[in-house]
Amino acid sequence: MNSLLKLSSLIDGLTELIGKAIIWLVLVVTLIGAGNAVMRYTINYSSNAFLEIQWYLFSAIFLFGAGYTLKRNEHVRIDLIAGRLSKRGQTWIDIFGIIFFLLPMAIAVMYLSWPIFLLALHNNEQSSNAGGLVVWPVRLLVPIGFFLLVIQSISELIKRIGFLQGRCPDPSAKSHQPTPEEELALAIKAQKGEL
Repeated sequence: MNSLLKLSSLIDGLTELIGKAIIWLVLVVTLIGAGNAVMRYTINYSSNAFLEIQWYLFSAIFLFGAGYTLKRNEHVRIDLIAGRLSKRGQTWIDIFGIIFFLLPMAIAVMYLSWPIFLLALHNNEQSSNAGGLVVWPVRLLVPIGFFLLVIQSISELIKRIGFLQGRCPDPSAKSHQPTPEEELALAIKAQKGEL
């Protein structure tokens, strides 16, 4: 079990790294959107490529952020029944959900999206919009995003089994770590000398 918990820790580290990196994509999407709007109203120029890169990046944020959201225990829960159970009971519900719902769904989407990506790559699929982008890179985001969700699901499963065996803390407990926004605010205050 100790080696599985080490594997879980490695997966968590990768997920955390990817999660913190994709947060910056939100800024990039915002800047592209603002730049496109400014160009449209100031010099009467707009580009389908700018619009499409926004939804490409939004897709990356959503798909690559799913594992990060799961790791940070920020995903949607229905606590109608689980809220009335002990921590061990809630952990058993999580294990059941991961094994019978989350993993099969994520593996199926990952598996089924791979041929779609390969077909788009083989055909060098282009956007149907004038001046649009190549489509295959965004098709690749789906299997990669679901792969990241699968490995994080495995990590969560390992941690929950470890918790039931008393080898690790409760993985479903909300972390008291600062959010990325709070970390940024603290860094700005520290830089200004306000801390």
